[in-house]
Amino acid sequence: MNWTLAENNWLQFKGRIRARWIKFDEDQLAIIGGKRPELLKSIQAIYGISRSDAEREIRAFEARHKDYRPK
Repeated sequence: MNWTLAENNWLQFKGRIRARWIKFDEDQLAIIGGKRPELLKSIQAIYGISRSDAEREIRAFEARHKDYRPK
């Protein structure tokens, strides 16, 4: 998955993030703003998991959305 596409089209893409990590609110999504490191930190903080577990979840998410292309 190309995070540059996600970052540049964040308004369209954040729905996919919210569908996967439902505890995120609009303020948290605004802070993330399409930046992968911010997503990693937010997952760790909100879900109380380790960095390696958060990284694993993001990699799985990337694999599921590897063909993402904004409309």
